[in-house]
Amino acid sequence: MADTIAAISTAPGEGGIGIVRVSGPESMSLMKRLMLSCPEETEPRHAYLGKVVKDSSDPKAEVIDEGIFLFMKAPASYTGEDMLEIQGHGSNVSLKAILAAVLESGLPNVRMADPGEFTKLAFLNGKMDLSQAEAVIDIIKAKSDLSLEIAEGQRAGRLSENIKEIRESLLDVLAQMAVDIDYPDEDYGDDSGAYKELIEQLRWVHADVEELLDTVHIGRIAREGVRAVIVGKPNAGKSSLMNAILGEGRVIVTDVPGTTRDTVEESASLGGVPIVLVDTAGLRESDDKVERIGIERTTHAIAGADLVILVLDGSHVFDDEDDKVLSFIEKMSTDNMLVVINKEDLGKSITEEAVLEKLPGVRIITTSLVGKGALEAARKVSEAVGEMFDLSSINVRETNIITNERHVHLLRKASIDLDEAISMLQNGEPVEVAELSAHYAYESLGKIIGEEVGDEILDTVFSKFCLGK
Repeated sequence: MADTIAAISTAPGEGGIGIVRVSGPESMSLMKRLMLSCPEETEPRHAYLGKVVKDSSDPKAEVIDEGIFLFMKAPASYTGEDMLEIQGHGSNVSLKAILAAVLESGLPNVRMADPGEFTKLAFLNGKMDLSQAEAVIDIIKAKSDLSLEIAEGQRAGRLSENIKEIRESLLDVLAQMAVDIDYPDEDYGDDSGAYKELIEQLRWVHADVEELLDTVHIGRIAREGVRAVIVGKPNAGKSSLMNAILGEGRVIVTDVPGTTRDTVEESASLGGVPIVLVDTAGLRESDDKVERIGIERTTHAIAGADLVILVLDGSHVFDDEDDKVLSFIEKMSTDNMLVVINKEDLGKSITEEAVLEKLPGVRIITTSLVGKGALEAARKVSEAVGEMFDLSSINVRETNIITNERHVHLLRKASIDLDEAISMLQNGEPVEVAELSAHYAYESLGKIIGEEVGDEILDTVFSKFCLGK
């Protein structure tokens, strides 16, 4: 007999309501056992208000909570199995007591759910494919309106349909290759018309795969945010800028150089763009062991940045410490750089012209990160980031954006295999050799939507889910 699984599906903490979710053949039996005065005949998808107890057959049963019982009959449920949701008050104590009553009911094969097991059942029972299941966790973890819209589109099956269409096109090519292998009329050479047709069809498929891969950079930004690293020499105003953007005193600010010894990360939204702000240790020569470690971490942060925000102390002319900072970022394109000239209230010893001589074409903001100037600086930075990483023009209802690293890996593998198949045919190699590479591409695309995947991959995917989902 199949297991019946249960878990708390709402996030830890206090709330108006909390939900204990159950899926499996004992769902209805659990409703009748835990609901005091449960009706003999219950209607699926009908909400029943009742008291929650450990055993409704016990006239002295202590009431755990009062809530809503909602039964869903298979296959018309999230998992495709019989399901029960008990919606009680949003107290951790109450929800844990309800869950304990479920698990200690004495009914056969009732157990605690594994992370993501409800969604895994939905996949195994054909309620969604693997890419749709993965989109569920993206919806839960969405950091912006854009990432939520992309994830919802994938959950609705937009990416799945795209992948299926590409696979169907590739399957047509594989079928033609199979015919050529089974019924070879002649040895084709480089100028063979048959080869040219196969090559052309494979190129179309390859172009479709590459079109999806072209969205990976946008997808990563939508999912994880722009990684913006704030750099500059000690006491230039890096931490003040970060605090101004966040609107809170997240980072300690003093007039003592070297206060920040480590990288400090916080998420925000600037100009409608999700962003991860990284405040860093000032870049300079130092004999302090701890500060040197912080500086080393700064260099690593710069290497992985989408955007570098360089903060300069505008009250002093360029010096050796400024040049040292510039040496760390000189390999970056100024398209991915923003310069903030700080402390204009103390004089303007660094001009925009001087900055442009060192960093041609870079965007520049002049400000003073004190009082109302901090708010103005935050606004200017937000506007600049919104312009530099403009995501407003992306129509996610018409374009599939790839956000999942597993999908990226499989699409790249499919692209490589398709490229190999095309090259083999161009070089006049036997069709059966090229067919093998094209078939590998077909399999990789199938793994995106969950075809031909093993238990190990499924366990890895669903282990990333939270309990109760």
